[in-house]
Amino acid sequence: MPKFAANLTMLFNEVPFLDRFAAAAEAGFEAVEFLFPYPFKAAELAERLEANNLKLVLHNLPAGNWEGGERGIACLPDRKGEFQEGVGRAIEYAKALKVSQLNCLVGIPTAGVSRETALSTIVDNLRYAAAELKREGIRLLVEPCNSYDIPGFALNRSAEGLDIIEKVGSDNLFLQYDIYHMQRMEGELAATIKKQFAKIAHIQLADNPGRNEPGTGEINYPFLFDLLDSLGYAGYVGCEYKPKTNTVDGLGWLRGAQQRAAELA
Repeated sequence: MPKFAANLTMLFNEVPFLDRFAAAAEAGFEAVEFLFPYPFKAAELAERLEANNLKLVLHNLPAGNWEGGERGIACLPDRKGEFQEGVGRAIEYAKALKVSQLNCLVGIPTAGVSRETALSTIVDNLRYAAAELKREGIRLLVEPCNSYDIPGFALNRSAEGLDIIEKVGSDNLFLQYDIYHMQRMEGELAATIKKQFAKIAHIQLADNPGRNEPGTGEINYPFLFDLLDSLGYAGYVGCEYKPKTNTVDGLGWLRGAQQRAAELA
């Protein structure tokens, strides 16, 4: 059975953010991830991780004005300086929080920015970020997102992410594969994961429709978990879903996966 990390941006949101670390540990998680650490002091987050014996497996590079609707700035040619400053800030947090990989949300091109310009800007920015992170021993990830939840997002399909990775030409850039996003955009989950496995460094999940916990929709998660085991996936699977009721009551899928793993052992 894969290892799972609670996404604290999405899970346990009935409690204040800093209290979600304890809630995740109490629910049985040994690892967490979240969108952004930047609203908090790194030392404050490190204290919560240590106090609850949790590992932080992922956070994102700064993504611009999130509350204002921005979903990343890597595609914006007039924000390259801001992007580079954000890479430096992300590295500071990653080192303080002992995070070995950071994800880049590339964003939504603004009016007047052609797709060609947006993609070439993404390549330039990811090339810079991959080199900076490599010096610190941190992997860089890039994530395609579905165009239904984030209309206009610059990368929507796994093939688009892989094409960008090839153009960047860095051995320190990998794909973040979100099962929910890719189910909405392309399906063929098992075949795609097998084909792209060498470039996938992190996986996230949610069911579809609704982006709720596994078992609430159409995706056959027991099958996919077995697939990841057969492929030898050694990373964490980030639980980035919206609990249908509340997080704890919705963890039956996790207990079922643990029971299945015990029976197969």
